[in-house]
Amino acid sequence: MGLLFHDLSNAFSTVADRVYEAHFNRDPELEKEYDQRRKKRMYEDILHNLSFLEVAYTLGDEKIFDDYSLWLLKLMIHLMPDLPVSRIKEHMVMHYGLLSKTLKKTLDEASYKSVKPMLDKAIERTNAYEPKKRESLVHTGKYAHVKETYFRYLKEKKGKKAVAYIKEVAKKGIPLEDLYVDVLQSVMTEIGDLWQERTIGVDEEHYMTSITQMAMSQFYELIFSSDSNGKSAVICSVGSELHEMGGRMVSDMLALHGWETTYLGAAVPKQVILDYLKTNKPDAIMLSVTMPHHLLECRDIVEAVKVEHPQVIVGVGGRAFNMMDNVNEKWNIDIYARDAKALLELTEKGVRA
Repeated sequence: MGLLFHDLSNAFSTVADRVYEAHFNRDPELEKEYDQRRKKRMYEDILHNLSFLEVAYTLGDEKIFDDYSLWLLKLMIHLMPDLPVSRIKEHMVMHYGLLSKTLKKTLDEASYKSVKPMLDKAIERTNAYEPKKRESLVHTGKYAHVKETYFRYLKEKKGKKAVAYIKEVAKKGIPLEDLYVDVLQSVMTEIGDLWQERTIGVDEEHYMTSITQMAMSQFYELIFSSDSNGKSAVICSVGSELHEMGGRMVSDMLALHGWETTYLGAAVPKQVILDYLKTNKPDAIMLSVTMPHHLLECRDIVEAVKVEHPQVIVGVGGRAFNMMDNVNEKWNIDIYARDAKALLELTEKGVRA
């Protein structure tokens, strides 16, 4: 299933075809409303939904699917502007009901008892949802003017001006930690939200991401000229996770504060990580996950590291963990934080301890 899904188990994967067919049997109007492109997308969405459901079930974390169901509804509303919100909600409620009915025949009783409340909650959240204008992160906070200016340059495709502006505000005294997290990360979160709303396309999202990475690279001379504190860390995104900016920010922040860092990049397999730890023996490893369907692989890596390298500090972060409930209590990790600044602070406390 590639980058979009984790590998579904038989119990979940066999459900997709039956649910897809049941939609059209239950609601003949879909044949008129869905062209071939939408039908293909619908089948892919069923697989995607099953993937998130199985991840939430396997990790025993209902919040993952709860957050996802709300995100999905908002996405569907933006993808199908020709349909009223009430019709899309009706379709999604029917979808969750069909998933529940079909999984009841596929899963064992104990598994179904775990899955059913997640689907029931998704139906409840969908029925209760009322569209409202999203508050933009760009226009709020201490550095609102800086974010607004930088974001305007990105929207206007003025990459050189965007990079030059970030360098300029850094010279005026904004701490690099604030610039990374409170400015660049906030803008990138806004860009992700705009992509979900279909206000910008994939090409624009990729362009804005590449310019932001270029802006970050302007500070490498400063970052890597810091005196060493004698501690080392390896940072990466796991499995087939391609989002790497969060991990890059963590690596840069640690290096700025004297850590010897090795950034392995995105989509790093489990065995590569374990081999690196065995050979290089760093003090800490930081694992980044943006898309929740990579959480299972991340958990497997955490467990393997704790068995084979118990002395290594293990930290996790990334947007996917914001969808979990109390990951620091459920996983055998030393550190969890919502952004690079917080992760840096907790890491340094952990080392001193």
